[in-house]
Amino acid sequence: MKLSLFFFGLFLLVSNLNIKEVRENYRQAVTSESQAISFNEYLEKITKKDDKRLVAYKGAAIALVARHQKTAKQKSTGFKNGVEWVEFAIVEKPLDMEVRFVRLSIQQNSPKFLGYNKEIEGDKNFILTNFNTIRSKEFKEYLRSYILDSEKFTEEEKSSLD
Repeated sequence: MKLSLFFFGLFLLVSNLNIKEVRENYRQAVTSESQAISFNEYLEKITKKDDKRLVAYKGAAIALVARHQKTAKQKSTGFKNGVEWVEFAIVEKPLDMEVRFVRLSIQQNSPKFLGYNKEIEGDKNFILTNFNTIRSKEFKEYLRSYILDSEKFTEEEKSSLD
């Protein structure tokens, strides 16, 4: 009985994560090591069975923490672990705009030598082509803000947003 209450409580904790809050925490996590660690801790209970957007953000959190590790091996191992979570979410939900956005943002901001940049153009094209189909006003504005602030999108791409 206690075990089932524990899992029910864990389910409530995970299901109560507010995606809007997760997005904002992600935006902050890129600014400092302490924010990255905090974001990673915030998503600690997420498993691969959860909402694939949360799975992708957890992967991003792991990759962001890896950026601040001391040794190259720790950085590489952590980054690969984070990418594995993101790619799992992509395989499970390849047409999910937010999952693709998370992958794109990681690829665009990863050093080239890591080799995690092969889907940049595909993800950019998918996002730009389908931007006007986004139903969530909050996510649409969040994504618009990312694109407009990014140096990785051309002025033409930015102006294509409605």
